[in-house]
Amino acid sequence: MERKVSGSTTVTAKEVKVALEKARTLAPEEEKVLRMRHGAGAASKSAPLPRAAGQNEELGDELLLIEMQLMKAMRERTGQTKTASNKPQTAASAKATKEKIVRALKKKP
Repeated sequence: MERKVSGSTTVTAKEVKVALEKARTLAPEEEKVLRMRHGAGAASKSAPLPRAAGQNEELGDELLLIEMQLMKAMRERTGQTKTASNKPQTAASAKATKEKIVRALKKKP
């Protein structure tokens, strides 16, 4: 009995990229390995990220709430938002600076 030797095939990065876009059964690690092995980049830089909650609306709501809390905390930490509590402090510091300048000018001959 003779053994058949099958020919080799070459898979291009473009073919792998198209196949991975259609595949839904791969684990994230498996997809990452295939993309790195064959040099297939991500589908699109402007494509939205997949939702971790999938079709579970309750989990999606919980994750959205957590995301909103984290964004609020980050903005407060970096000082990106101006709240009502920050305005009186800046007005008070501006008034103190103005008074300091006036006193310095009064002392000058």
